[in-house]
Amino acid sequence: MDIRNIAIIAHVDHGKTTLVDELLKQSGAFRENQATAERMMDSNDIERERGITILAKATSVEWKGTRINIVDTPGHADFGGEVERILSMVDGVCLLVDAAEGPMPQTKFVTSKALALGLKPIVVLNKVDKPAAEPDDALNDVFDLFANLGATDEQLDFPHLYASGIGGWADESLDGPRKDMSALFDMVLRHVEPPKQIARKDEPFQMLATTLGADNFVGRLLTGRVEAGRAKAGDTIKALARDGERIEQFRISKVMAFRGLTQTAIDVAEAGDIVTIAGMAKATVADTLCAPEIDTALPAQPIDPPTISVTFGINDSPLAGQDGKKVQSRVIRERLMKEAESNVAIKIEDTPGGDAFIVSGRGELQMGVLIENMRREGFELSISRPRVIFREENGERLEPIEEVIIDVDDEYTGVVIEKLTGDRKGDMVDMRPAGHGKTRIVAHVPSRGLIGYHGEFMTDTRGNGVLNRIFHGWAPYKGAIQGRRQGVLISMENGVSVAYALWNLEERGKMFIGAQEQIYTGMIIGEHSRDNDLEVNPLKGKKLTNVRASGTDEAVRLTPPVRMSLEEAIAYIDDDELVEVTPRNIRLRKRFLDPHERKRQARTDS
Repeated sequence: MDIRNIAIIAHVDHGKTTLVDELLKQSGAFRENQATAERMMDSNDIERERGITILAKATSVEWKGTRINIVDTPGHADFGGEVERILSMVDGVCLLVDAAEGPMPQTKFVTSKALALGLKPIVVLNKVDKPAAEPDDALNDVFDLFANLGATDEQLDFPHLYASGIGGWADESLDGPRKDMSALFDMVLRHVEPPKQIARKDEPFQMLATTLGADNFVGRLLTGRVEAGRAKAGDTIKALARDGERIEQFRISKVMAFRGLTQTAIDVAEAGDIVTIAGMAKATVADTLCAPEIDTALPAQPIDPPTISVTFGINDSPLAGQDGKKVQSRVIRERLMKEAESNVAIKIEDTPGGDAFIVSGRGELQMGVLIENMRREGFELSISRPRVIFREENGERLEPIEEVIIDVDDEYTGVVIEKLTGDRKGDMVDMRPAGHGKTRIVAHVPSRGLIGYHGEFMTDTRGNGVLNRIFHGWAPYKGAIQGRRQGVLISMENGVSVAYALWNLEERGKMFIGAQEQIYTGMIIGEHSRDNDLEVNPLKGKKLTNVRASGTDEAVRLTPPVRMSLEEAIAYIDDDELVEVTPRNIRLRKRFLDPHERKRQARTDS
């Protein structure tokens, strides 16, 4: 059977996963009466809740006697490690662009990777039925983007389609019949070349492992494209590291391929196909699986370096161990090492004490998703504020810079520009009208300046702004950036918070806790209205007397507390503070709970 391998790449929320749903339905991958979920490819709970794709996933459909292997890739730059590896095992890409928004930062990121690998994209202008859609402008912007990224003449002569993933149609012209996706299927068959590897099917077996998975029954699973030869269950093969060093020799216990949404055991894997192999104990992502007689590893795609680091420590608060079962540093280390194995964009380092681990990655979202996964698995952690990773070059200190693209209502442009270029040391690159009363702002801002900015940005733009960011490059250190201006309210007692005490504290600032909540000494219970930290007593009840005055017994009415999400809490804290994360609670606390210890530490630091 003929094979085509294609990846669907796009910016966040441009409709990749919805489009793949339609391709599956229209290719006959399901029975007509089969129950299917919306966004079938987003199988992970967090992916469904947040409406984003985190892990790349493969599927396959059959069209006119040809098997099309489709890989749905993440759109967030934080998960770019996934995208880079996936692109090395496909022969074409389908670039999806929102007809209203045009190319966005992540479009630029994934497209640059695809063009560098020599892949020829098919451009699909999606969501053309939106009222604000400008498909012709979007198409011109895509051409300009390709030209700026150094595309060859062949890559610039790209075919394009107009589509609506949610409407279930794709056509070669805007006024086409709008019936189904057949135009997209046919274009893939015409423009994506069959894998060159098919010609090498009689050579010894070779495959580059691209993604790592696990199965409770089969064990460790490695997925990739077969570069040469054939493999079947029972064959003995070996795994080589990138430098060609032998890792292990093992027997293949199972060979599986994607058929629709499920993986099915197949008799033999042939060159050019995307398959999953089981049976190994140590081999991992970027290793070469090959026949015993081969001694050279396949070249693996280099991965962009991490830009931020976060310290994951054990939870040592007075309330530790009440919510979660996994609290020991050994268990936390095992879980982080397992994550680093499958996620090549993450690096783990031990700290001298052994109670904490430095986790480096691509961004706050990637860290937030890892922490959220761990807390759902029953872990308790204390998390530090994210720190930017600096680089030394020729004696100069360099820091990571991100390109920020913001679409915002015209009336809020002033405050956004002031925050980015003033407080956060950013440089304006471009500013132009985006239609319908909106402005598009492009700026290059140090990664340090963007930590914790998203919440502030949503407040400044009344929730109407859209902010996208992507790693741009390295630049000389731009000097100190002002952190949080407000101090915090710190509990000086252990116990259960009292409504009357909180009511009296409301004039001091915003509260993060409500009445009848467990608190402890050193826990942060609110934000001070001034710039200094203040120790307060949230347990102080009302003094009772035997005199009853009118109005004295009225119920206390508290202002609802500010509840932060995990990412908001991590971005909010200062360097001397931690976020205590348990399966049921997110609490803010000082790193040193004892007030005398805090003062001693402050003197040492100064």
